Amino acid sequence: MSRRRQALGGMSLVLVLVWLVGYPLLITLLEALGIPGAFSLAPFLEFAGRADEWRALWHSLWISAASVVLAGLVGVPLGLVFEGVDFPGRRTLGALVALPVALPPLVGVIAFLFLYGESGFVSRGVQAALSLEKAPWQLSGPGAILLVHAYSMYVYFYLFTRAALVRIDASILEAAASLGAGRRRRLWRVTLPLLGPALVGAALLTFMTSLASFSAPYIFGGGFRVMTTQIVASKLNGEIAMAQVESVTLALLAFLGLWAMRRAEPGHTAVVGGVRGVAPIRRQLRRPLVRVGATALGWGLAIFLLLPHLTLLVISFVPPGTWTTEAIPPVLDGSNYRSLASAPERLRPVLNSLWMASVATLGAIVLGLSAARSAVKRGGRMGGLLETLLSVPWALPGTVFAIALATTFSVNRPELGRFVLVGTPWILPMAYLVRSLPLTGRSSLAGLRQLDPSLEEAAASLGAGRLRRVWRVILPLLRPAILAGASLAFITALGDFVTSIVLYTYDTRPISIEILSSLRLQDTGVAAVYGVLLMVVSAMAFLLWGRERRA
Repeated sequence: MSRRRQALGGMSLVLVLVWLVGYPLLITLLEALGIPGAFSLAPFLEFAGRADEWRALWHSLWISAASVVLAGLVGVPLGLVFEGVDFPGRRTLGALVALPVALPPLVGVIAFLFLYGESGFVSRGVQAALSLEKAPWQLSGPGAILLVHAYSMYVYFYLFTRAALVRIDASILEAAASLGAGRRRRLWRVTLPLLGPALVGAALLTFMTSLASFSAPYIFGGGFRVMTTQIVASKLNGEIAMAQVESVTLALLAFLGLWAMRRAEPGHTAVVGGVRGVAPIRRQLRRPLVRVGATALGWGLAIFLLLPHLTLLVISFVPPGTWTTEAIPPVLDGSNYRSLASAPERLRPVLNSLWMASVATLGAIVLGLSAARSAVKRGGRMGGLLETLLSVPWALPGTVFAIALATTFSVNRPELGRFVLVGTPWILPMAYLVRSLPLTGRSSLAGLRQLDPSLEEAAASLGAGRLRRVWRVILPLLRPAILAGASLAFITALGDFVTSIVLYTYDTRPISIEILSSLRLQDTGVAAVYGVLLMVVSAMAFLLWGRERRA
């Protein structure tokens, strides 16, 4: 009876995840093919015959490839320095350098806009210093997109490099040194080849993240469109069939990327030189002058990387209409914060984001933990299927899921599992929940696989029922993993822009949409206040995540 109940529970979880994750994608594909109704390839043929579609697809591919190169050029050297050299403040600086990965993409984009845009601090400073009549540059087009991507995605290479360096056996490097290899030769002939699998993983993760990027292309792209912005443009222009075809095309590319990432995992990639002895000892800087210089350089780098967000904080204190042509804002006060707190319409997006992100995170914890527990206990094909379903939302761009959910839940067909949710307050929490499943599910999987099964068996032998075992044994032991996944899921949902722009209504508009509206109205101070709120909450969640990981 117990086995039958477990099998029924596992199958129920599969069906729920298929309905949330797979079913909307299937409906989108079928409707793009004209089903229900007469089967037709006309939308796909139209897609193949339109030059602007191929141009957007090509833009997505080369922007993603270039983002990998730029992020690698920044992240790998940083990882080598922070993991290979010991200097004062290394741990603190190492955490600060990784901070951009936890901030919502839209926050980073508007921070860059306020710092390097035509009306930003740097542009105004150069214009004033050189007595120019207009801004010295325009932050738009592919160059601006690549700048933002390199800034936000170098962290993948940085973190992967540091993690891989810890796993290298120091004896391999010592053997190379004893054979006469200098420091540079050891780097190129020993260290970097050993980092190969980690760098491949970071490259694929960066490529897929760039392929799914929406905020930077939307804000800075102008007439330069990639597939994510092309999908939204087709939806807004009423070309629903074309938006569905574009979503299917981008989904296929994402699935190819997911397959490539699976092939690049340690189980599929030969990893040479894993830790057999001890990790390499960090190089000590003996000379006082060199230590001071390295510390100053490290702090300078950290300040440079955090400068866009410090700029966002400063802009939030600039009253409306007070900063015109000056290089530095002449007036700073808290009027923007007071107006946000005193105006219900301006406070509504904050409340909307908070309750929708909270509901989505709670749902993702329950569903992700349940699916992860069932996958670990059952294993086999059902366990593999559950793990795949938990991973799919991470692999697919947010615009693809937004179009899929809009297509599926704009029709009232209860017998087919379709309900009218578009236009209601529940479509956005549902979208956030689906997008958060990989974070809560994968963290729960990692935690469950580290648990000793004998602990639960001992509780069962003492008469504890299933719910009691989960509540008194499993959940306390999984608390760090659950909190880590939940904190990342919450900040992802809180700052979501990609799915929100497709599915929101005026009454359910979240913070990200209000930031965009404020920028369009030239109300930069209020837009910065919203950005600061997202930044502060995200930083707190990131610190909680780091603390729980160390625990």
